[in-house]
Amino acid sequence: MDRKLLELLACPLTKGPLTFDAERCELVSKAAALAYPVRDGIPIMLPSEARRIGEDGTRPPSRRK
Repeated sequence: MDRKLLELLACPLTKGPLTFDAERCELVSKAAALAYPVRDGIPIMLPSEARRIGEDGTRPPSRRK
């Protein structure tokens, strides 16, 4: 991910900063607890396409009743 592009991008929900997770190829918004996918070098900044994450960067546990 290009560093200049990363500096320009912000989370569409919180308007906060994003970090790039190269291993998963995602842009992570810790404030929103979402990870936005990067497909073919293009960030998909749609909340509906984002993956929910836990505090440690993993998917949060499912809540079963």
